[in-house]
Amino acid sequence: MPGKRSRRGSSRGQRRTRSRTAGAELSFSVSHMERLLREGHYARRLGSSAPVFLAAVIQYLTATVLELAGNEARNSGGRRITPELVDMAVHNNALLSGFFGATTISQVAPAWD
Repeated sequence: MPGKRSRRGSSRGQRRTRSRTAGAELSFSVSHMERLLREGHYARRLGSSAPVFLAAVIQYLTATVLELAGNEARNSGGRRITPELVDMAVHNNALLSGFFGATTISQVAPAWD
């Protein structure tokens, strides 16, 4: 019938619930960030948007660092991102260098069997 639309995958009248992570279109878990904020006792009260914002910021920083490290790997002729390349990427970027100024990036690589 031309006037009726069918919903695939859901029952009549029911809506599928989406997680806060999916709703915000993030990869980093909003629920995990909320748990960390609550367990850290950073404030007595926690707004509903605080863990969403924190997950978005951490996802953005991670993507930026990995993109810069990937560029460093490509420029050096490598195909893998190593801790050294992450360190170079952070310290060669003015904004990230200031942000991660006192941070130590481990140079110890896991043993591959």
